[in-house]
Amino acid sequence: MIPRRTLLALAAAALAATLAPAPVRADVLDQIKARKTLRVAVPQDFPPFGSVGADMTPNGYDIDTATLIAKELGVKVELVPVTSANRIPYLQTNKVDLVISSLGKNEEREKVIDFSTAYAPFFNGVFGPPAAKAAGAADLSKKTVGVTRGSVEDLELSKIAPPDAVIKRYEDNNGTISSFLSGQVDFVATGNVVAAAILARNPPKKPELKFLIKNSPCYVGMSKGEPKLKEAVDAAIAKAKTNGSLDQISQKWLKTDLPKDLL
Repeated sequence: MIPRRTLLALAAAALAATLAPAPVRADVLDQIKARKTLRVAVPQDFPPFGSVGADMTPNGYDIDTATLIAKELGVKVELVPVTSANRIPYLQTNKVDLVISSLGKNEEREKVIDFSTAYAPFFNGVFGPPAAKAAGAADLSKKTVGVTRGSVEDLELSKIAPPDAVIKRYEDNNGTISSFLSGQVDFVATGNVVAAAILARNPPKKPELKFLIKNSPCYVGMSKGEPKLKEAVDAAIAKAKTNGSLDQISQKWLKTDLPKDLL
């Protein structure tokens, strides 16, 4: 039998442990400022959001955004190249403080990480020459539309196109682009990234967005339970939208103005 005095001592120790304050975990924003460096996961193989230039230096929309946010926080930026598969695990294992890697928001991801407000447009839409008119799917009646076979825009366009629209499917984005530039189709259904790639070639026939098919803007990803960091990142993005800094990045890499309704 355990002596009564020992039982009392064990009970007192257990109570003391219960009442002891939990260790305070420094929040991520404090760690960033103490370190004086913001570690950001960025893409390396997804232009124009992120790629490696001829001088082996990362460049792109996401790299410029990471640099902008670091500057607003008053720290240096450390770019950490990632793939689509490992960008969230890098955040969860504390290899980075933020993910700025053309990251879309969905319910599954929201269970494990938090998101900033949107900083970049990412969408699928119908594009055509400036003179062509198409405010919605109904306006594609009796028109020819080029699309990459099996892509998101192919699947979505098939749901909304009128029965008499002619959808021409190509095996890759290059085929879809060529069909537009050569005049084989009236419109193309594609992503804004592909449209930016066409514009980068500075062709005589420039694609202009007519209407959206599917909208999935990009957000900055961060660990859950970091309200100070989220507030600081959101404030940096809001300021960049107001002062035109993000618009300049959009013009530089996407060849278009930042959408006014980007939230």
